[in-house]
Amino acid sequence: MNLLQHSLECISRWIDSVAETLRAVRTRMRPVRRVALIEDAAGVLSVQLQREGGAAGEAVQQLRIADGRVHAATPELVAGLRSCQVALLLQPARFVFRPLQLPRQAVEFLEDIVRAQIDRVTPWSADAAVFGCSRPTEIGNDRIVVTVAAIARAMLAPLLEAMATLEPEAIAVFTCAEGEDPATSSIQIYEQRVRSASDVGGLRRALSVVLAAGALAACTSAAGAWMVEGALEAQQNEVSRRIAELRAVKQAGQIASKEEVALASLEARKHHTTPSVIVLEALSQLLPDHTYVTELRLAGDKMQVIGITRDAPSLIRLIEQSPQFTRATFFAPTTRAPSEPGEHFHIEARIEPLAAVSK
Repeated sequence: MNLLQHSLECISRWIDSVAETLRAVRTRMRPVRRVALIEDAAGVLSVQLQREGGAAGEAVQQLRIADGRVHAATPELVAGLRSCQVALLLQPARFVFRPLQLPRQAVEFLEDIVRAQIDRVTPWSADAAVFGCSRPTEIGNDRIVVTVAAIARAMLAPLLEAMATLEPEAIAVFTCAEGEDPATSSIQIYEQRVRSASDVGGLRRALSVVLAAGALAACTSAAGAWMVEGALEAQQNEVSRRIAELRAVKQAGQIASKEEVALASLEARKHHTTPSVIVLEALSQLLPDHTYVTELRLAGDKMQVIGITRDAPSLIRLIEQSPQFTRATFFAPTTRAPSEPGEHFHIEARIEPLAAVSK
């Protein structure tokens, strides 16, 4: 069970990796528009389509986020934001700004250091806040200063949930200190790929279907090969048996022609094979009245009987006492159901040839 679970986990991780790779390749090949939403003091967002090279264009329309919903002037504006990379520039009044002085060597670990000290410089813990910091500025004596901007996660969540309903490719949140130029001094607070999770989920389902179809095809092919191999092996055994019979007949000098060989073969089968009617007759005579046969299987010299009786072990003795059958045994457990009058039995026995019975 552990091996099966481990194998399934490995397959799942492989599917996730392939799906993420395909999503990344598709994202690179597909051109994505970039849109900037700039908030003014009244909370209105101006939509700016960014030109090639990252330059911002003129504001084309405006929208507002209220009550967890995006209110736009036209439906075309909402549709135009779908599958875009949205940069949301929020007003500084929403954030808490704090300068943080650090040694110059802290540049390589800046994000971890800020996270460790966020509860000291802001009213929130690292888990309850969304924060970012500006580019470090040297102040001399091997020290730098960065500006930390933070906002409560609960305050930012309604804006992100409302923007996510537009189904953009990604959402990034920026701000800048009061009086600073957003083009040069913006601080990234948050970034989320909205469509990547759904894209990866769809690709994962498609890969799972393909993998399952391949596994089913492989199993079907293996089963077909096994059945063909079994049929060929049975034919080979039958041919070998017939060849052995013919050789024995030829060595004994009892048959001189093909017709005689055929007649001898039929005669031998007659004496060594018991007809089904005789088997049924013998079985009906030895089974007691309280026994009911629900299924009878005959295959060569083997008989299998399935049914209901009051005393299953006694049937073995009765069958063994009959000259028509030998080697009687149970081939499946004997069971009893509360709603049935007796025991379910499964008995297997060998059918003696007519020649042996007549002796």
